[in-house]
Amino acid sequence: MNRIFQVFSPSGGRLGPLEQRFMDALWERGSATVREVQEASCPDLAYTTVMTTLDRLYKKGLLARQAEGRAFRYAPKMTREQMHQDAAAEAFRQLLTSSEAPAMPLSFLVEIVGDRDQKLLDELSNLVEQKRRELRRRETQSNSNTSKERE
Repeated sequence: MNRIFQVFSPSGGRLGPLEQRFMDALWERGSATVREVQEASCPDLAYTTVMTTLDRLYKKGLLARQAEGRAFRYAPKMTREQMHQDAAAEAFRQLLTSSEAPAMPLSFLVEIVGDRDQKLLDELSNLVEQKRRELRRRETQSNSNTSKERE
């Protein structure tokens, strides 16, 4: 599967190609044991390689596991969309902290989006305006609550 950006785990580390392959397999199946993942997705790999990789994903907080006989059944803790959303958020955090002037990477983003698609640039503008309104509402509510507490 083609990736637009590297997927990050909630613990902040990047997923390797094998980890990504197993996450894809589990998203497709819903849940699976080590043996099921190996047989369906990677018969070319040793059972212990699959077991170690799934255990690593579990320790990174990406998988839940439940004992099933002498094995574990693994299931993703988040959807593919949630994982991609987290990855995009992490990429943007890194982008914004990569420069002493946070507006610079943002200006590049606006330039790239504008070159690619005018409609997407309009959507970005609408999202920015929506966020401004939301922040103003929160500020108004916060000021209102502070005034009431003083009374």
